[in-house]
Amino acid sequence: MSQPQSQSQFALLGQRRFAPFFWTQFLGAGNDNIFKFAFTVLATYHAAEWGGLDGKLAGPVIGGLFILPFVLFSATSGQLADKYDRAAIARWVKNLEIAFMLVIAAGFIWKLPVFLFIGVFLMGCHSTLFGPAKFAYLPQHLRNDELTGGNGLVEMGTFVAILLGTMLGGALVAMDGVGPTYVAIVSLAVAVLGRVAAGFIPASPAPVPDLKVNWNPITETWANLKIANRNRAVFLSMIGISWLWFFGSIFLTSFTGFAKDVLSGNEQVVTLLLAVFSIGIGLGSVLCEKMSGHRIEIGLVPFGSIGMTVFAVDLYFASRGMKSGTLIGAAEFINIGANWRVMADLFLLAMFAGFYSVPLYAMMQARTEPEYRARIIAANNILNALFMVVAAGMAAAILGAGLTLPQLFLTVAIMNAAVALFIYKLVPEFLMRFIIWMLIHTFYKVDKRGLENIPEEGACVLVSNHVSFVDALVIGGVIQRPVRFVMDHRIFKVPVLNFVFRTAGTIPIASAKEDPEMLERAYEKIAKYLEEGEVVCIFPEGRITDNGDLYPFKKGITRIIERTPVPVVPMALRGLWGSFFSRWGGTAMRYPRGFFSKIALEVAPSWQPATVTPEGLQAKVAEMRGDWK
Repeated sequence: MSQPQSQSQFALLGQRRFAPFFWTQFLGAGNDNIFKFAFTVLATYHAAEWGGLDGKLAGPVIGGLFILPFVLFSATSGQLADKYDRAAIARWVKNLEIAFMLVIAAGFIWKLPVFLFIGVFLMGCHSTLFGPAKFAYLPQHLRNDELTGGNGLVEMGTFVAILLGTMLGGALVAMDGVGPTYVAIVSLAVAVLGRVAAGFIPASPAPVPDLKVNWNPITETWANLKIANRNRAVFLSMIGISWLWFFGSIFLTSFTGFAKDVLSGNEQVVTLLLAVFSIGIGLGSVLCEKMSGHRIEIGLVPFGSIGMTVFAVDLYFASRGMKSGTLIGAAEFINIGANWRVMADLFLLAMFAGFYSVPLYAMMQARTEPEYRARIIAANNILNALFMVVAAGMAAAILGAGLTLPQLFLTVAIMNAAVALFIYKLVPEFLMRFIIWMLIHTFYKVDKRGLENIPEEGACVLVSNHVSFVDALVIGGVIQRPVRFVMDHRIFKVPVLNFVFRTAGTIPIASAKEDPEMLERAYEKIAKYLEEGEVVCIFPEGRITDNGDLYPFKKGITRIIERTPVPVVPMALRGLWGSFFSRWGGTAMRYPRGFFSKIALEVAPSWQPATVTPEGLQAKVAEMRGDWK
């Protein structure tokens, strides 16, 4: 059953299947950042006493040390998350967090930097062990139509926790004399609260309890990558997610140096920049559910990558040429007009990163085989870690060569555009969905009724009236299952739209008089799709209306269901007549109606094959369409 469109993703926060898991993750992410940020501030602004690192390198070094365990232990943690109950793993990991925080507390209280560096590594181990269980937990307890909202909440919660942890860590460490001790006490207390939350996570049975653990991380990682590569979209989603971590880690680990050396800001400014960034990515993450219409909408991924590039480039122009001087606090920083552009760029860059990341995580979870899900996520974590290690090394090399942080940001922005083009060339589905998403969110506001009448699985044939050149795009953008359209070969060849149609597996068709061979190929392809359990959509009129009325339905639908008897679902498009893409006035694309025009798609209950006739379907579609053409 589909999720009601009116139900907000925030309703999950009141349900036991989600809330304890959410707060366990929230407290863990917050604790990581209370500790890491406090240590980074000490290593950056008081380097002589706390590690002796160059202030510009403190962030990348601590960040690199934190992600090293992901490379070493992710393969093992993925197997454990498929072999054991994921709720039990969460509780075990939280027990370890308490022990690790005791080591860190000793480092802060007795001013032992080596204990803190060890603590960074140990907390990286904590996140490594929890990661696969965390992301495998969501599709185990949420429906597919809840995955985007659930992932958006987790992403938002994670970055809010990063923000609050960073602010708390910065505020505590700034207390003269007693700051490090307070950081130690609070970090230990938060670890205990995380363990309490984990105790309420419901049972999450292991999908492969008899799995034999391979303790060799290299061979296990390689095996998992080969499994992931069975589904090209999943594998390239992993690459896309890993690239986001490369991109994002450059900014997150550079904020202390950027604030101090470029913006002449003190610790308060670092916290302010992190707050702006975290709020941006949190907002982008929770907006994904609204923008995607409660579905996994990968069309948001190109949209996100475009924004990431644009605002990262503008951040370079906004921050270059600034002269360093006496360090200023947040209040004075905000009073300088030029700094508002910097903050706007960081906010928008982060918001578009949220649009980019949430659909990729949701798609990876939904399309991965359940018995391999945690191991695939572990392989993804290893890729993420490798990309972040490379990012840390690249940042250190670029900065060590004398380039500035703004120049580093520009370099990463250009790389982001190149990587995005590469991925979208390999998987055109991303761009195809982006074009569809832009169409139905720019030209039209779609009223959707009766979508629950489309079977959630199994073959069926959708039948609709044909009003415009973009009917297929509107239908494909609204219906959650992939739809294979049958359309006139002339429409199939329309520039730009042809790319979308080919990528979506559309079947071009011609009349027996025009091209009998194409007609036979089309029927063969339709039968093949239906035998494979796909959804096929046809426009039985065989042409786009040029007067707004329905033309007689042809007998092709009868031939289709005689060969492959499957349910037939009548649909009616309303409101497209007179739009830019209709033939109102004789020729399409001459008389544009305003943006956000209201249209509708109504879906009737399915008909059994024995009851289907072209005349009956036409009467039903005409009845649903009514006078609103």
